[in-house]
This record gives sequence, C-alpha cells and structure tokens, in this order.
Amino acid sequence: MAQVAIVGGGLAGCDCAWQLAEAGTMVTLYEMKPDKHSEAHSEDGLAELVCSNSFRATGPSAAVGLLKEEMTALGSLIMEAAMATRVPAGGALAVDRTLFSEYITDKIENHALITVVRQEISSLDAEELQGADAVVIAAGPLASAELTESLMASVGDERLYFYDAIAPIISRDSVDFDKVFWGSRWKPEDDDYLNCPMSEEEYTAFVKALLEGEKVQPRDFEKEIHFEACLPVEAMAERGEMTLAFGPLKPVGFVDPKTGERPFAIVQLRTENVDKTSFNLVGFQTKLKYPEQKRIFRMIPGLENAEFLRLGSIHRNTYVNAPQVLDETLQLNAKPGYYLAGQITGVEGYLESAACGLWLGLSLSRRLHGKGLVELPPETALGALLSHLRTEPVKQFQPSNVNFGLMPGLQKKMKKKLRKEAYGVRAQEAFAEWLNAAELKDTEV
Repeated sequence: MAQVAIVGGGLAGCDCAWQLAEAGTMVTLYEMKPDKHSEAHSEDGLAELVCSNSFRATGPSAAVGLLKEEMTALGSLIMEAAMATRVPAGGALAVDRTLFSEYITDKIENHALITVVRQEISSLDAEELQGADAVVIAAGPLASAELTESLMASVGDERLYFYDAIAPIISRDSVDFDKVFWGSRWKPEDDDYLNCPMSEEEYTAFVKALLEGEKVQPRDFEKEIHFEACLPVEAMAERGEMTLAFGPLKPVGFVDPKTGERPFAIVQLRTENVDKTSFNLVGFQTKLKYPEQKRIFRMIPGLENAEFLRLGSIHRNTYVNAPQVLDETLQLNAKPGYYLAGQITGVEGYLESAACGLWLGLSLSRRLHGKGLVELPPETALGALLSHLRTEPVKQFQPSNVNFGLMPGLQKKMKKKLRKEAYGVRAQEAFAEWLNAAELKDTEV
C-alpha cells in the first residue's frame, strides 16, 4: 500500500490527507501543535481558522461559489465540515470556527488509514519523511522559520512573502443595540449581520483616528507587501478619505430603521458562531497596535464598550514562485517526490488552499495507484486556480484568490451581470464534462 507523509494539519493538509486515505493510501500527517504554535494560531485542533470565519460567496455567479460546487463534487472534507457547521451569513458561507475544527479533527484522527503525529518537522530532509512514496509540504504561509529555510534552500530561490492582517472579534453582550440594527445589504428582514451606522462627522473622525493610530512596524529585515484583496483597514484609509466609504463601509443597500435614511457609512458585524455570541468586524483586518485597536474601534457607534474576544494582528505569509519552482503536478522541480499544497504555493484564501490540497491528494493518489487523471480545464474554477500556479507572470508572481479573471475570456462583450452568469454556466458545463471523462469512481482500491 502506498504511503504519503504530509507536513501540516491546516485546511490544505487535511483535505489532501482525506483524498489520499479515501483512495486507499496510507497517510502520516505531521502537525506541530500543541507543542508549538505559529504567531497567528492559538488552538490545538486541526484546520484552525485564524482569520475570518467566512468562506465567502455562494452560487455560480461568483468564482468562489463555483469552487465550492466543484470541491463538493470531488468529496472535499473541508466543504463537508463547512456545511455541517455553517452559521447565518446572508449570501455567504460562514462557519462556527470551533465546531469546524472539531469536526475535521475528529474525521482525520479517526480515519483508519491516517495517522496523526503531533510533532514538528523542521527540514525537508527530516528522518521521519524518509521512506515515504511521496512527501507533501502543506505547512501553510506561517511555516516555521526552520522549515521555510529548508524549503528555500532546496528550491534555490529567495523567499517571497506578503502580509495578511486579521480582523478583531467582539462579544455580542458588549454591543449597544440601541445604536445598531440587523439586516443584510438590500435585505432589512435578514438577521445575518449587525450594522453600525455612521454619520459624516463620525466617519471623518474615525478615518482621522485610523490614519494617526500607532501601527505595528515590520522588522528591519522584512519588506512590507500587502495582498491587495486583504488590505488592513488603515492601509485603505491611507488611499483617500472616502476609500472606506466606497469599500467595506459603503452604506449602499441599507436604511437605518431609526432614522429612515441611508447612513453616511456603515460598519458590518458578521456572526462568528451558531449562538451569535461573537461578531467579526467585516473588512477590519488591521496592523494597529492592540491599545490603538481598542481606542479607535470603540469610536464606532454601538461599540463604545466593545469587549474584544480577539484583537486584530498581522503576520507574514510565505509563498514560493510557483511557476518557477513547481511542475504541473505541484511537485518541486528541485526535489522529486516532494510536493507543495495550500497557500505556500501562491493561492490565497481558505477555500483556495483547501482546493489545492484536495487536488493534490486526488491526483497524487491516482499516480501512486498507476492511474492517470485528465487535467481540469482552465474554464473551471479549480482548473483556473491551478493554471495560475503554472503560468509565468508578466510581472512578479503574486498570490491570487480564485476569480473569473483567471479563466479564459468569453470572447464577446456583455453586461457585467450577464458576463458573470456566462462564466458560471461555462464553468459548470466544463466541469461536468471533465468529471464524466475523469472516471473517478475507480480511484478507490
């Protein structure tokens, strides 16, 4: 029976392990927690969510919605867990992060072909990895310094990284409900989000405080590079006084029931768990120092006495130059038999990381069992994401979420809404045709 060693028990590592084990491959999954945690992790379970608890939009008119559909069809453990532990979030898929981790931990630890070893692996040449038919590094963007150095020494390339900021979480009991109201954009009857309305004066004072707030500075040897889709709230404010009002604080689609008018700006709070006892500040990733976060975010109407269950933070995300160092199977060019999965490859986002691990587990299991697997077409969500890792960029390689821009163009002009629908229909048709041709039912042994 084939044997694979996986380093890292995050979303990518867990979905990769699940796919391999379900196909009859023995897996040893190494996870350094609880003996050691990264600067962003705090819990001991597998697949811990350290940023938002949202897996973003659903439905075929969004690329990430298509990715969810494709992952579900391929038997993703991450999607199974997400559906089992979801919490209300309007048109998005969000989960209770504690239940989500517990669900996956239980599934992985109790699979007959998966052995979980709570031990840090600090080198690609570690003795524990020798003898495996394949090794998967899914240590994530916060891999230990020792493992990262070993990886970069192997690929002979400089470390690439960007900064990813985490949004704060507050207690429901500390919110002043006389100043906030429930409702989703365009849907006042929904109770998925709490909304904090701001007047023009309140908004202006808030932006000023953000700009003047004391921030955590990068270390001397680190260059600060933010991922465009996850900018710190104060970094957005630096781009112009109205940037936030047209971004995460835009009031479009809302009417304050207390005034009957649209607020000048609005801060949304998304539920963090099933019982709605805690809320995430939507779009409030931040690098402000902890005391400054408490001072400035308590300027938001309704949050004057906010109890912070988790403050925002900033951490370095490491990733490789995938088009240069990985082959089409996600194997390291410089070290045959070693593969990368998840964010360290240059995909960005929970679902994208899990999908990368899922695909590697699925395709690797086929090869180990002497079977081929037809490549996913780039018209599909997962196929487009994988193509991003294989295409030499015009400029410096950058991490990317799944998006329609990664797919081949439609070759015809149409309105934005119709264009998204057309991308979605084409992707669904391409995936269905591929799934039929792939004959995955014979993967199990």
